[in-house]
Amino acid sequence: MNDALRAALSETGHTIESLAERVGVDRKTVGRWLNHDHIPHPRHREAAAGALRRPIGDIWPDTSRRREPVWFRPWQEIERDAISLRSYQSVVLPGLLQTEAYARAVLAGADVIARGDIERHLATRLARQSILMRDDPPHFTAVVDEAVLRRPVGGRATMGAQVKALLVACEAPHVRVHIVPSSVGAYAGLNGPFVIAVGPEHQTAGYLDNQLQGQVVTGVQDIAAILAAWENVRGEALSHWQSVDLLTEMAKTWN
Repeated sequence: MNDALRAALSETGHTIESLAERVGVDRKTVGRWLNHDHIPHPRHREAAAGALRRPIGDIWPDTSRRREPVWFRPWQEIERDAISLRSYQSVVLPGLLQTEAYARAVLAGADVIARGDIERHLATRLARQSILMRDDPPHFTAVVDEAVLRRPVGGRATMGAQVKALLVACEAPHVRVHIVPSSVGAYAGLNGPFVIAVGPEHQTAGYLDNQLQGQVVTGVQDIAAILAAWENVRGEALSHWQSVDLLTEMAKTWN
C-alpha cells in the first residue's frame, strides 16, 4: 500500500476521483497506485506529483531502485496497466504463469544472463505475476506450443509442479490457456513469440522477444501483423477445456 500517496491525497484535499481527472486516467488506475504499490507511467507520476504538490521521489521513492532491465521497463508499465493480455509462446511458458523453479531453470539456461543476476531477474519475473491476483486483473489468454510442455526444463519434478500450477491457474475465470498440438504443421507461431496488450483506454501494444532484449511495438502496421499472427496461432490451438484435459494427462507423465 502506498501510504505516502494516501497521505498526500488527504493533505491536499484530493480524492481518488479528482486526482484521476487531473492526471487523465480512470479512478481504478489511481486505486491501483494506492493499494497495489503500482508505479505509474513516468508522465502520470509527473502529473500526479504536480497535482499533489509533492516531489515524485516522496510518493514513489522506489523508482530509482527498480530491479528489471532498463529495456524491459516500457513493456512492464504497459503490462501493469493492461485490461487484456494475449501471449503466444513457442519455446517457454509465459512468465506470468511460471513457477519459481521453472523460471529459475529458464534463467539459468540463458547464457546472456550473468549467474549473479539470475536471482534479480527471477524476483522481477515473480513480482510481475501479482497483476493476475489483484481485484481487477487483466483477462489473460495464453497460447502455448505443445513442445513447450514436453521439454524437461529443470527436470521432471519441476515440470510436474509447473503443469499442476498451470491447471490451478486455468481455474481462474480471467485466465485461459490454449495448446497448439504437436500434430499441427507449419503455422505463424514458428516465427517467434509475442504478446499483445490492450490498455485501459483501448490502446494496443505488442511485445516481441529475442535473445538479447525485447521490443515494444505500437505502429499500426506492426499491430495489424501481430493481430493476424494471433488469429493464426489461436485458430490452430485446442479449446481451453481441451487444453486442460491435455494438461491433466501431461501432469501424469511428469510424475
